[in-house]
Amino acid sequence: MSETSGPEGDDASVIARSLHEPEAFAEVFRRHAPDITRYVTRRLGEDAADDVAAETFLAAFRQRDSYDLARPNARPWLYGIATNLMSRHVRTEVRQLRVVERTGADPVTASFAERSDERVSAEAARRSLAGALAALPEGQRDTLLLVAWAGLSYPETAEALGVRLGTVRSRVNRARLKLRKALGELDPMATVSEEPVYE
Repeated sequence: MSETSGPEGDDASVIARSLHEPEAFAEVFRRHAPDITRYVTRRLGEDAADDVAAETFLAAFRQRDSYDLARPNARPWLYGIATNLMSRHVRTEVRQLRVVERTGADPVTASFAERSDERVSAEAARRSLAGALAALPEGQRDTLLLVAWAGLSYPETAEALGVRLGTVRSRVNRARLKLRKALGELDPMATVSEEPVYE
């Protein structure tokens, strides 16, 4: 996860300063661009990721005057913008998931993966998971992946998507049930994310 504060202050302070000093917004980019890019790459593949990540920060810069300065952490806001932009690429995302389903190669982890029996098993699970994710309705997929891949909490996910907390819980629950069924009763959250998921 990205740090949200530094010598310049929390994200809200930096955004407020950027209203008078536009170049200050570069700090928000520095803090969050690597995570946003990894997340978009995982969902859309490398070809579209750089463009969508760049569009995310351009849109954020343009919308910074409407940012709620009471929120010190801009992560949910940025992931919300990225998710909205990715909705234009649903076919690309489903195609990317189908590639992972066929090959087992995750564009984010592939270059770091070691070949071992454990990795081969993980690759097989990744293939099944990718197919199951591709079959989810877009709203459920967005919600689940913001929690599992972006590491957002349920409240942060609700903020990112502009929905109620109960909607996030419902979508994640439905997605988990569908994935569990598709994966032969394996815990989908253990497969979707290598890190624990916190509500």
